[in-house]
Formats: sequence, C-alpha cells, structure tokens
Amino acid sequence: MEFGALIKFYRTQRGMTQAELAKGICSVPHLSKIENNSKEANEETVSLLLERLNISLEEMEEKEDRVKVLLRELANGINFYLKDEIEETYQKLKEIEHLIPFSKYIYIWEFYKFRYLIFKGLVAEAESQRDLLYKHKKNFSQHEDYLFRYYNAVFLMWKGQNKNADDILDALHAENSIETIDGEFLYHRALVKSSLEQSGHAIHFGKMALQMFMNQHNFIRILHTLMLLGINYTHSNIYEVAHGCFQHLIRNAELIKEEKLLPQIYHNMGHLQNKMKNFKEALYYYEKSLALQPNFNQHYLVTLYTIGELYYSLNSFDKARACFQEVNSLAKDLGVKKYRLLADFYLFLMTSPVKGFKFLELKVIPYFEEANEHLDDLTRFYKMLADYYNEKGMVIETVHYLNKIT
Repeated sequence: MEFGALIKFYRTQRGMTQAELAKGICSVPHLSKIENNSKEANEETVSLLLERLNISLEEMEEKEDRVKVLLRELANGINFYLKDEIEETYQKLKEIEHLIPFSKYIYIWEFYKFRYLIFKGLVAEAESQRDLLYKHKKNFSQHEDYLFRYYNAVFLMWKGQNKNADDILDALHAENSIETIDGEFLYHRALVKSSLEQSGHAIHFGKMALQMFMNQHNFIRILHTLMLLGINYTHSNIYEVAHGCFQHLIRNAELIKEEKLLPQIYHNMGHLQNKMKNFKEALYYYEKSLALQPNFNQHYLVTLYTIGELYYSLNSFDKARACFQEVNSLAKDLGVKKYRLLADFYLFLMTSPVKGFKFLELKVIPYFEEANEHLDDLTRFYKMLADYYNEKGMVIETVHYLNKIT
C-alpha cells in the first residue's frame, strides 16, 4: 500500500492541514516528504498518522489483500464466463475503488475494468478506458504491457477489426510464448482465425483451447469452443466431426439449460445439415433455433432468411415468399441493408427471373464485394449468375462470372 499518498488523500478529504496532522507525531517537512513518497516512514509513524485520521493500518492492509482477492475473482469469472459472479465482484471492487490507486494493483484494476467493459459490450466506455490506459503505457511492466495489448486485441475483434486483432495476437505469441499458452488466449486466436475464414488455423488453436478448458472443467468455454470447432469443421467440409461437435453441444447445452446458446447451436447444426443436403433435418434445426429467439434482433433475421432460402430451394415458394417478406420488413426496421437486398432479390426472382438476376447483378453482388462479405456467399451468387447466363447462351457473361469464382 502507498501509505504516503493514502495519508495525503484522507488528510485532504478531512480538511486537515499538514500541521494539524503532524502535531506531536513528526515535523511538517517530514510529513510532506512522507506524503510525496520522497521519504520512507517507519511503521510506528505511519500508524500514528493513520490513527489520527481514524484509519487502522491493519484495516488498510486487509483492504489491499481484499483488492487482490477480488481482482483474481474477477479475472476467473471472465475466464469461466460466470456472468452473475462477474457482476457481483465488479460491484464490490467499485465500492473500494477509491483505495486502489494507493495499492500496487492500480494498473491491473484498470486493465480488468477494460476487459469487463468489453465483456459487457459497452463499446463507448471500453474505448474511453483504452484511451486512458494508452496514456500510461510507458509506465507498464512487461506483464501489464501484455495485458493491455491482449485486451486491446479482444476489443478490436469485438469491433470487427479482425486483421488488426490477429496481428496483435500473433505478435504476442511470438514475444510471450509462455503467457499465451492459456485457454482464453488460444480461444481468442481460434475465434479471430475463424472470423478471417482461416479454418485450418481456427481448428488448430480451437483444439488446443478445448483441451485447456477441459483440464480446467471450464464448462461454458468448452461449449463456446465446441461451437467454434463445429463451425470450422463444417466450413472445411469435415462433416462427420462437425456433426459430433454439434451433437455434443446440444446434449450438454440442454443438460445445463444454457438457453442463450441453444439457438446458435441449432442454427449451426441446421447449416451443417443444409451443406450435407439433408434439407428436412436442416429445416427442423433452423425452426428450433427460430422458436427460441426474440423476433426483433439480427440473429432472428439471419435464421429467418436462411429458412426462406431453404424453402426456395425446396420449391415451397409460398412459404419462401412469406419468409422473405418478413425478412424485408424486419431488415428495414433494424437498418440491416444486406438482408433487405437479399430478401428483395428472392422476391424479385419469384416474380420475374429476369428482374431477379438483374437485381442480383446490379445491387446485391456490388454490395457484397464492397463490404467484403463471406467468400462462400459471393461464390454462390457468381455461380447462380454464371448458370443463368449459360442457360441464356450468353457466353461472355457466363465466362465473366466463372472467372470470378476461380
């Protein structure tokens, strides 16, 4: 505990002069040096000064130990994804926050506060906290510098700046190979590789993270990692292994009543079944996912759109039309241009193929190319146009979109 700064804080808070506090204990110049940390005070002097301020030395030392314990609990709560415990611990830390600047945990607390704000999805507050930390960067120890860069990478991922986040995580691993052998760090490496569609790397780091989480009995993170692996096995066409991941996920998520995760699991199992051409099974899982979701958010929108596409591929045009009409309306309300364009495309297509493919060519594909949307989606649309023009005998246009695929 930095007792000099603590004494100055409480003396000022109580409206006492240095002379009033020092009387009968030490000289005013001596107190001034103690308060400015330019002189080491003996325990007896510190104890007398604190006693006059109605503060117990033992109590202050206990509170510093309390800060240490709570910070460890907050870090563990985030690592184990224990939402209720995280909130409770954070509020306890906020209650004694005024003491933390006088302890050796001043920067650790600010790092964990940054991580907490990211965890809560409070982007503006997290950005302000990051800016505050950056101003003190030159004072960080090697471990503190690692934490700052790591949490900044997590923040960049949350904002969708995945390439920058990936560069930071790669650099941290090269510089701090021991600290980065950690389940949470490996999970974030897998997550960012997945976002960059580097499925092989995502699977590699995901398997390492999964083993770490299993060793820790970190059940929620095991589910998150299995989800990540299932998605990337699906993307890599390793269907049997992906199916095993999702079956395990469904069984365990239902067992521990992880209801917030179940819609995502069902959706991704539906996607796997769709890729395997098991269309009825895909529809079953998509509809299970939709039934568990609130109907005014982007996840609901994505699942509903996917169901519409599936009905279209099964030639159930009335059901497809109803889905796309709802998608169109919801996308407008949510301000999601991508799904408004996609819904319009299918609605045009079911009315007039000529209008539909013209809209795909002039509106949908340019938007996807500019927004750097998933390559799989773009490839599928290129193929649709290539097939359409091929049927029309329009060779130049057919070759143009075939070249885009390759």
